[in-house]
Amino acid sequence: MSSGNTPSMRPRVIVNCAMSPDGKIAGAERRQLRISSPEDMERVKRLRSECQAILVGVGTVLADDPHLTVKGLPPDRQALRVVLDPRGKVPDSALVLGPGASTLMVTLEDCERRYAGAETVRLGKGRIDLGALLELLGERGVSRLLVEGGGETIHSFFKAGLVDVYSVFVGDRIIGGRGSPTPVDGDGFLEGERVPLRLVSVERLGTGVHLTYEAVRDA
Repeated sequence: MSSGNTPSMRPRVIVNCAMSPDGKIAGAERRQLRISSPEDMERVKRLRSECQAILVGVGTVLADDPHLTVKGLPPDRQALRVVLDPRGKVPDSALVLGPGASTLMVTLEDCERRYAGAETVRLGKGRIDLGALLELLGERGVSRLLVEGGGETIHSFFKAGLVDVYSVFVGDRIIGGRGSPTPVDGDGFLEGERVPLRLVSVERLGTGVHLTYEAVRDA
């Protein structure tokens, strides 16, 4: 009988992002843009407070330097901050390494980087083993993992078949640019590799709309 690697033991993975009507999450310079309406920002705050861990990739940290905390919550009620940093590129000055919440840095096995003020785990060779990471988080009591970006990280979760819910807010202004990032970047999917989703809710939030999809698993 399988031990800790069954779907029931791993966290429920929720991908959340905001994009323009033309499917962009930032401009060509890849810096964060305010896309969400105030109403959607309140929704995201509630969602973060309902999750035990919030995950981003190194690209998001380098581009946006997020805190990954919920304003007003004490440190003991903040979600665990998880950062995928395969080669140890996150600077010591990054806000995710500061006070306010606990942080778990995830690198490849051959990375020797040490982080002050954060725990480090080393998972995988060549690419981070997301399945092993979810198993580890499940063992630590994480039942809901919120993945917030960026596009490469979201792609890796979809590619591994680990996304349960895709939550996306569509704003009200065009960004454009052939080089502008999208919610799911990476290498894309070949014919036959599409990721089927089922739309389960539509909600207007201020000047935009929030869409919630669930992953369709093979029978």
